[in-house]
Amino acid sequence: MPQTLSSTSMFTPCGFSPHLHTSKEDEQGGLIFQDGNLTSASLDALIQHLIPTTDYYPEKAYIFTFLLSSRLFIEPHELLSRVCHKCIEQQRLDDPVLDKARIRKFGPKILQLLTEWTETFPYDFQEERMIGHLKDMIHRIAPCDEAYWKKMNQLLQTLNQKLATLSHGQEGIVKISPAVSDKLVAFKSKPPSIQREILSVCSDPYTLAQQLTHVELERLSHIGPEEFVQAFVHKDPLDGTKTCFSEQKKTSNLEAYVKWFNRLCYLVATEICMPAKKKQRAQVIEFFIDVARECFNIGNFNSLMAIISGMNMSPVSRLKKTWSKVKTAKFFILEHQMDPTGNFYNYRTALRGAAHRSLTAHSNREKIVIPFFSLLIKDIYFLNEGCANRLPNGHVNFEKFLELAKQVGEFITWKQVECPFEQDPNIIHYLHTAPIFTEDGLYLASYESESPENQTEKDRWKSLRSTILGKT
Repeated sequence: MPQTLSSTSMFTPCGFSPHLHTSKEDEQGGLIFQDGNLTSASLDALIQHLIPTTDYYPEKAYIFTFLLSSRLFIEPHELLSRVCHKCIEQQRLDDPVLDKARIRKFGPKILQLLTEWTETFPYDFQEERMIGHLKDMIHRIAPCDEAYWKKMNQLLQTLNQKLATLSHGQEGIVKISPAVSDKLVAFKSKPPSIQREILSVCSDPYTLAQQLTHVELERLSHIGPEEFVQAFVHKDPLDGTKTCFSEQKKTSNLEAYVKWFNRLCYLVATEICMPAKKKQRAQVIEFFIDVARECFNIGNFNSLMAIISGMNMSPVSRLKKTWSKVKTAKFFILEHQMDPTGNFYNYRTALRGAAHRSLTAHSNREKIVIPFFSLLIKDIYFLNEGCANRLPNGHVNFEKFLELAKQVGEFITWKQVECPFEQDPNIIHYLHTAPIFTEDGLYLASYESESPENQTEKDRWKSLRSTILGKT
């Protein structure tokens, strides 16, 4: 995975390192610094700062921050085109006779930049124009050193393997979705329409928490860092003709992950509302409370919140007779941890603890940090909305993008952790394909289990029995 993101020069114990040192030359090139930190610059100056020379190479932190944020102003293929053009111009790569000594100093640096770009933002290179620019640059420097041909082939081979792996994973996720959505409306009667339940597939809370962590990390692995930026692309005020990525907002993996969270919420609620007997429903609730606790201990906060959200859905929470049979002390503790009060203060404290554990970890088990994803998206959204992309003088607000890179960079580090738990295909399959009720189906199942308490509920029950079961 990306070397740039595991580099100690990019991260400090507190996260992303914003300190970007520069040479005197660059200070005179339209870059504005404050206390040694780059705060703003024109887009042209930032592009120039990205370009290596014979005796200069940009810091890893700068490369990640600029490649992440630049797509708000310029599409990746256009950026790479400009980078290549400037390199050709500055290194005189169009000259009939190349300065081989100069190229041998410059060559490794441009190759390193292209390597970091392909490793960190591989989805950018799904476009043929990107590959074309990459090949053209290497073809220009290759006559000076035959080793460049070998490096280019290695780079392209690694890139193709990564894109193939990501594409295969995406196809797997897509194949699952239609089967699940067809079953959303399969609720015809209760409970014969659903043949299995979670406890028959997995009765151990720790095992299910481990398998949920497998699903989370697998789905996270397909989300590119650029998706966080592309989710909030707006029209660049200095470009009245177009919006970057106007034809397609490339956020499919991010959106698929949010859909997984929603599915898990509904799966939990379905499993609770499905049993006909109160004792069985209480048993399922207690089981999911234990699963949620194990998710918390693992550092899987996304599954934890999905389980709590599922148990707090109205069709579940209204089952008062069922809840009276549940030992709720552990549930209230978990609810307290994920309490939204104080902008999720308790959760953020627990997340910082897990992040610190991850930094000092000696095993993949201790490295696991899976954040509550919807809140991460919300944080990035408010960061984006709360600060302008450009300053009044037209400069890019680089200080904003340093903070964005800190949040996204930390997430990218977490998503690269290899799941240490053994995979159970049967449980994974069940989590992805088990039929789940729609909201109406959940309410009907809930009313069938515990009768409506007021006229509004009675009217809704009657309506649902008519529309779903065809009964009056």
